[in-house]
Amino acid sequence: MERDVIAAGTDGSEQSLCAVEWAAREAVTRGAALLIVGVPPLPPRMAWQRPPGYTPESVADTVARSFERALATAADRAAEIEPGLQVRTALRSGPPARSLCEAGQQASMLVVGSRGGGGFASLLLGSVSRYVSTHAECPVVVVREETMAVHREVVVGVRDLDQPSAIGFAFEEAALRKARLRAVHAWQWFLPEMRLTRAERPGASANDVTSEAAQWLADLLGFWREKYPEVDVIEDVAHAHPARILAGFSARADLVVLGRNTPDDSPRPGTNAVTHAVLNHAHGPVAVIAE
Repeated sequence: MERDVIAAGTDGSEQSLCAVEWAAREAVTRGAALLIVGVPPLPPRMAWQRPPGYTPESVADTVARSFERALATAADRAAEIEPGLQVRTALRSGPPARSLCEAGQQASMLVVGSRGGGGFASLLLGSVSRYVSTHAECPVVVVREETMAVHREVVVGVRDLDQPSAIGFAFEEAALRKARLRAVHAWQWFLPEMRLTRAERPGASANDVTSEAAQWLADLLGFWREKYPEVDVIEDVAHAHPARILAGFSARADLVVLGRNTPDDSPRPGTNAVTHAVLNHAHGPVAVIAE
């Protein structure tokens, strides 16, 4: 895997160009090169009468030329905002979502827009973005155009189970950006899977659980605080819906980092549902890290 390459997908839409811009800035921050990937959709199977001269090959050629122009536009955009950045482009074939995941295997990070040119306004998260964020092996960042302001804060959502990949990624991003890190643990409707001594006693209150969770979170982050002593860390424990509170924090964060279960895991019900909900309602970039 090329650790000095960040990949970004584009289809020519404004959402995907925002993703390219974000990826370009991230590449400069990390001292990496930028690979912009375009994957034309497969020709549709038309059930109605085909126009004269129509062949699947002719449609594919037309779409491919359109994506070549989109790649050139994206490369120009990246070079405009980050002069001197090494930029490469690649036109790939096959199902777009799977092809982007394959491109991510050759990069340290894959960046996509929340919706592509084919998405409906009512769809908060496009099908390609959803697939990539739940299947890619590398970290995936889903970018929205709502906010690109710099807040100097990275937020990481911490579940009940240890998430070394997501937490480590969040600390690294905070260190690179010289930003503070807000570690958030939120719980609702159930007692956390941590063995909370006071919570196990009859009559335990939400305050009891929150207090125990705060201590658990502090213990969990101890190792990372020592590894990244330059990062200012805020620990935030709340009795609230995890997706709602993380989506709220995204409005004033440069990046929200979430861990996700891999297909081989046996996740607690609802774990990945929180990730999907945050991706649907976030106001800024969200990084999804496979654990």
